[in-house]
Amino acid sequence: MKKSIEIEVGGVPLKIETHRWAKQSNGSAVLTYKDNVMLVTANMKDEAREGQGFFPLTVDLRENNYAAGKIPGGFFKREGKPSEREVLLCRLIDRPIRPLFPEDFLNETQVIAMLLSADFSTDYDSLGIIGASVALISSTIPFSKPIAAVKIGRKDGEFIINPGLDQIGNLDMVLQVAGTEKDVVMLEAVGDEFGEDVFKEGLIIARGIISKICAAQKEFINPDKYVVEEDEERNEIFSSLKQQYRDKLREAIFAENRDDRKTKTKEIKDEIFEGLKDEEDGKIAKYKTALHKLEYETFRETLLERKRRNDGRNFDEVRDIGIELGFLPRVHGSAIFTRGETQALATVTLGSEDDAQRMDTLSSNDGEYKRFMLHYNFPPFSVGEVSFLRGAGRREIGHGNLAEKSLRVMFPDHEKFPYTVRVVSDILESNGSSSMATVCAGALALMSAGVPIKKPIAGIAMGLVKDGDDYVVLTDIAGYEDHLGDMDFKITGTDEGIIAIQLDIKTDGLSDEIINKTLEDSKKALSYILNKMKEAIPGPSEKLSDFAPVILTVNINPDRIRDLIGPGGKTIKGLTSTYNVKINSDDDGKVTITAPNQEVGEKVLEKVMELTQVAEIGKVYKGKITRIEDYGLFVELFKGGVGLLHISEISHHRIANIKSENFRIGQEMEVKVISIDKENRIKISRKAIIPRDNPRDNSRD
Repeated sequence: MKKSIEIEVGGVPLKIETHRWAKQSNGSAVLTYKDNVMLVTANMKDEAREGQGFFPLTVDLRENNYAAGKIPGGFFKREGKPSEREVLLCRLIDRPIRPLFPEDFLNETQVIAMLLSADFSTDYDSLGIIGASVALISSTIPFSKPIAAVKIGRKDGEFIINPGLDQIGNLDMVLQVAGTEKDVVMLEAVGDEFGEDVFKEGLIIARGIISKICAAQKEFINPDKYVVEEDEERNEIFSSLKQQYRDKLREAIFAENRDDRKTKTKEIKDEIFEGLKDEEDGKIAKYKTALHKLEYETFRETLLERKRRNDGRNFDEVRDIGIELGFLPRVHGSAIFTRGETQALATVTLGSEDDAQRMDTLSSNDGEYKRFMLHYNFPPFSVGEVSFLRGAGRREIGHGNLAEKSLRVMFPDHEKFPYTVRVVSDILESNGSSSMATVCAGALALMSAGVPIKKPIAGIAMGLVKDGDDYVVLTDIAGYEDHLGDMDFKITGTDEGIIAIQLDIKTDGLSDEIINKTLEDSKKALSYILNKMKEAIPGPSEKLSDFAPVILTVNINPDRIRDLIGPGGKTIKGLTSTYNVKINSDDDGKVTITAPNQEVGEKVLEKVMELTQVAEIGKVYKGKITRIEDYGLFVELFKGGVGLLHISEISHHRIANIKSENFRIGQEMEVKVISIDKENRIKISRKAIIPRDNPRDNSRD
């Protein structure tokens, strides 16, 4: 049945309609916010696949180019694979809704969001989360708890609700929050060293808005939901495994040595599944699910009872840290950051303006380029597995984005450092929080490369195990704590404040007490890591790598750019091919030269100055006569710069006939620039630099 509601969000009406379009979908919602229009649909298969032991949820989002009145770039002129931004928005929807499905629901489910009209004066990222919630609760899919989201910006002490594209780049902090009527389930924040109080204040505002949107959604809830039946056979398997293997599994999970943990856990699994070789896939899947549940309960109960972690660390203790710098001789900067069994190799490559990435997204403008890039790779050997090496998946894009936006805040201004920079993080070993290791390794590699980042920055992942009122906050979570815990709270920062936060939780919500404890412990951990990093390298290296390109810049008269380019680009092409350099010129006269070394760069700079120099009033030049007329001489001061030496300015004495002075084409003489008119016509004088009593006054040079 079609329903419609309207809610005010930040002074703007948000209209939500169900089953207006896409009526054959199980659930659908159309959201209108200013001129933003988004359609979100939700569908599921009638039953779970036989033998399936996981919940196959797929979330897709498309920012259609027509939504902004654009035709896609490229040869095919149609939307292709999802852009990185679309992938990030898919993850933004997936992360808050996934934990809210029933545990036993395993039917394949898909949520699709389509941006149909884009209004960049206000943010539309949150519409995907709200739309997914409405589409799901209005369907027969077993999802009944409404969620909502909002983006909060802050500038000069004022908070802005769902700031537009023109505001985002000027904000001190941007906070994206998703939650239920009472609890926060996901958040992201980024800013320039913002304080905990600012973060908490923004969170309070977001919670109020989210609660209002969730309450309004309740009338969309479909009472006729798909019934998820409890799997009695799996419960019996769980009880049997618990009785036989609980103590063994506890001993295996809490072995302090990681290799021992893996070996003992594998022995238990091999023992269990050895007797199931002849069973059907469906029953084996139930054993796997039951064993995972036993691991989950055993780990959490033991952690809370014994008040110790399975690797023996204190709750607020960071694993051992190792740092290696500059060990790759040919790259422009390199660092390996090791924290426990997580290891990231970060490399830095410096390039020219031509290496910047052209932005071709829905919201990007023509000629918009990205000159700082971070690419994150997670090869299978990092976790001891065997699989195909593919292109970056959603996980790699998401983890890389978190590290990139943290390091980007510390990246120097273009005027100070005119390079395009690419950081690549290859995860060599992973046991928890490789994205935060990437932040640390990336900052170290940038400093090793001589990139003048504003401050060193580090990252840490915080965890939580909670049962009722009993809880522990965990610093620097490892694999088990991430996989079986209730929270993944990633935070990056400097000595002065927070740069970015990303939070996902699997529990009902976080109290202020837990948030305060998490922020307090993370601050201590970041300080510890930053001190370790500063011991390895106190700041950016003063010298770039010998193999890094050299970039020189000069400002020339914009009218002389044509002389640098030459007819048909002949002049500039000749310079670039002769010296193996790149030369870029802007309309305002800024010329950038990227050369393989300083010597070559200075040679090319000298050539550019010769080609584009402008006459200066009062300056003396040694020029050549190029033309002789009755009224004076035309003298080339430099290439492209010819001045008129009027007959009256040749000598202190009157010259009746210029031809009687025997001047010739190609003859050199020193002259002084005395004026330049509005049309850039240069007037020069010879007598201005010759004393009156000079015997050479009446003779030519």
